[in-house]
Amino acid sequence: MRVLILGAGGHGRAVCEAARDAGFDPHGFLDARAPLPPMLGLPVLGDEAAHDGGPLLIALGGNRLRLEAAARLACPLPVLLHPSVIRARSAEVAEGAVVMPRVVLGALARIGRLALVNTGAIIEHDVVLEEGAHVAPGAVLCGGVRVGARAMIGPGVVVAPNIVIGADAVVGAGAAVLADVPPGAVVAGRSTP
Repeated sequence: MRVLILGAGGHGRAVCEAARDAGFDPHGFLDARAPLPPMLGLPVLGDEAAHDGGPLLIALGGNRLRLEAAARLACPLPVLLHPSVIRARSAEVAEGAVVMPRVVLGALARIGRLALVNTGAIIEHDVVLEEGAHVAPGAVLCGGVRVGARAMIGPGVVVAPNIVIGADAVVGAGAAVLADVPPGAVVAGRSTP
């Protein structure tokens, strides 16, 4: 499938490589900072105004930015599932979600619309990532965890079973989350009751 990639930063370049591995045919980047030099052999075609209406991979790290861009552009949002992903047959991945290399998606995991699951994350059985949530590299979400809309789980975080991370919450790198995190909260280190 021929696609454009929105975002020519580091995450955009990683999405481009993953897209190529998954059989997509990226034909350029869109970026508000255009003009920019070519990236990975592809032109930066301009900002969102240069969008041709076709399928778009939204490669913006900001959770709200991904959702806002999708609302503005109203175009097909394919799922990007890297071929190295280990995916249980019952795991569901919604439109526009990006699942990067070496991710594990367990039984009945649900990855929401425009969610981002980064390299090497483990999303165990019955985990739910709501719309626009972001799980950083190496994070481990044990069974039954629920991550609210637009929440950010930092690199190397471990979330104990059945924990609820509220919408717009941020869990800092390396945290061990042993209790629910309220919406909008920012936690780091060990989060306990």
